Amino acid sequence: MNRFFGTCWTSFRAMLILLAMPLAASAQSDYEVPRTIDGHPDFQGVWENNTLTPVERPEAYADREFFTDEEIAFLQQRALDVNASGADALFGDGFFGAAVSGEINSYDPTTGNYDSQWIVDRIVHRRTSQIIDPPNGRYPPRTLEAVATARELAERRRLHPADSWTDRPLGERCLSFGAPRLGSGYNSYIQIVQTRDTVAIIQEMAHDVRIAPIVEKPHLTGKVKLWHGDSRGWWDGDTLVIETTNYSDASSTAPGTDRKINTERLTRISDEQILYHFTSDDPGQFTAPYTREIMLDFTPDKIYEYACHEGNYGMYNILSGHRAEERMAREAAEQ
Repeated sequence: MNRFFGTCWTSFRAMLILLAMPLAASAQSDYEVPRTIDGHPDFQGVWENNTLTPVERPEAYADREFFTDEEIAFLQQRALDVNASGADALFGDGFFGAAVSGEINSYDPTTGNYDSQWIVDRIVHRRTSQIIDPPNGRYPPRTLEAVATARELAERRRLHPADSWTDRPLGERCLSFGAPRLGSGYNSYIQIVQTRDTVAIIQEMAHDVRIAPIVEKPHLTGKVKLWHGDSRGWWDGDTLVIETTNYSDASSTAPGTDRKINTERLTRISDEQILYHFTSDDPGQFTAPYTREIMLDFTPDKIYEYACHEGNYGMYNILSGHRAEERMAREAAEQ
C-alpha cells in the first residue's frame, strides 16, 4: 500500500520524535494518559509500525543498544535517499541494509518487484535492534528440530514447488500473514478499538482482526487450535497485556507451534507513541523465549483494504507454470 499523502507528515513527525526522545524509550513521568469513559488508558486510533530498526542487531553494533545522534542523522538522510531513488521496494530489514550500505538489492530481481513508491517512509528510532532480550539483540538459537524441519521443507519445495496450491505458503495463498504481524514498512498499520470488556486490533495486512476479552474469561480448551491463536487481555496498571495461546500447527511451518505462547504489552507513553513489547515463548522453534520492543507511532492515515484473495491469477499462473515445467522435463527425457 503506497501512501503518498503521508510522506511530509511522516518525515516531520520523525524529527519531532527524535527530539522528544532521549536515549531509551520510556514513559514520560509527567504524561497524562488519555482515558476511556471506563477509566482505562485510551489506545484507540491508527498506529504505524514503520521503524527502520532491524529485528536483530547487526554485528557491527556489537553490544550497543542505541544509535548515536550522528548515526541517526546519517540514517535519516540515507532513508530519504533510498526512497527518492525510485528503485525496487525494500521490505523489512532490507531497507536498513540499504540505508547503511547505500546498495539497493532487490529481493526478487528475476521477475521484477514493486518500486519504492509502494513503501512508506521509515522512521528512525533509537534502538539498534528490536530484540531486547536476549541482551545481544539476536534471536536465541533455534532448536535442532526446527533446523531439521526447515531443511526438509526447503528440499520438499525444491522438488515439489507447486504440485498443488497446498505446496505454497499461507501468505502467498492470501489466507494468513500471521498475527500479530510485526513486519514494518508495508501494510504495517493497526487500528485499535476498545470497549469496556474488549480490545480489538485490526491489522491492515490481510485485514485480520484479533479480539481480546479484558474481563475474567479462561482460554479456550486445548482441543481448539486457531491460526491466530486465542487472545486474552488484562490491565497491569496502565499497561495492556494480551496473552495468546492455542495456535494451530497449520499456522506455521515451524514444529510445535501449538505450544507457542505470545505475550504483548502496550503502554502509551505520549500522544504520538505506544511502547510495544512482544515476548514469544516458542519452544518448538527456539531454545529460549525472546522479547522485541517496537515504537508504534500515531498516524492520521486510515486503514486500507488489503485486496488479496485466494484463487487469484497469481496462484493460477504459479500452478500452470509448474505444469509447463513438468511437461518440458518429460519431453526432454523422451528425446
